[in-house]
Amino acid sequence: MSKESIQEIVQLSLEEYFNDLGELQPSNVYDMVVQSVEKPMLQVVMARAEGNQSSAAEMLGINRNTLRKKLLQHGLL
Repeated sequence: MSKESIQEIVQLSLEEYFNDLGELQPSNVYDMVVQSVEKPMLQVVMARAEGNQSSAAEMLGINRNTLRKKLLQHGLL
């Protein structure tokens, strides 16, 4: 799957979300999307790295301490 495919899925999901809201005003969309995407991303990357946080952090392009913080936030540690 390409980066563009992931972007298309996110875009289509957001369009469906807004359609489902109808006339209701959305709020906290940014946080909702980040939370929805971040946890499964972390799970997949950690599995790919076989639980090695240093390798996972490198794959993600983030600091190991930042990864650890995010893993704790999502209850993955």
